[in-house]
Amino acid sequence: MKDNVHKLRDKGGESEKITINLGYVDLGRVDLLVQEGFYSNRTDFIRTAIRNQLAIEREAVTQSIVRHTLELGLRDYTSADLEAVRAAGERLDIKIVGLARIAADVSPELALATIESITVLGALHASAELKSALAERIR
Repeated sequence: MKDNVHKLRDKGGESEKITINLGYVDLGRVDLLVQEGFYSNRTDFIRTAIRNQLAIEREAVTQSIVRHTLELGLRDYTSADLEAVRAAGERLDIKIVGLARIAADVSPELALATIESITVLGALHASAELKSALAERIR
């Protein structure tokens, strides 16, 4: 099943919205840099700052991914994938850094029969019904 793991582009079309709180002075500094034309807007500044920090910490992230045997990127799980896992008498320990997607056609029964645990650092896209069924297995 490794053939349906996809490396995410650094500037992918899919993203998650986050909220941060900044002090007024820091926010003013960001606004000043935007006003001076260094960045197009606050989001551009924040995204750039995060990418720069991730570049600085790249080696630590890489070592952690290896140490924890995590997959990096986008990982899709279809009902056909999970049926194959069930037919082989196996169970999955899903560990992803990025985006894990469980297809809409995966039933809660199939997911419970084939997924032992899920650890996603990033985002898990699955139906509310699946997330509810797997709640005790999501870490």
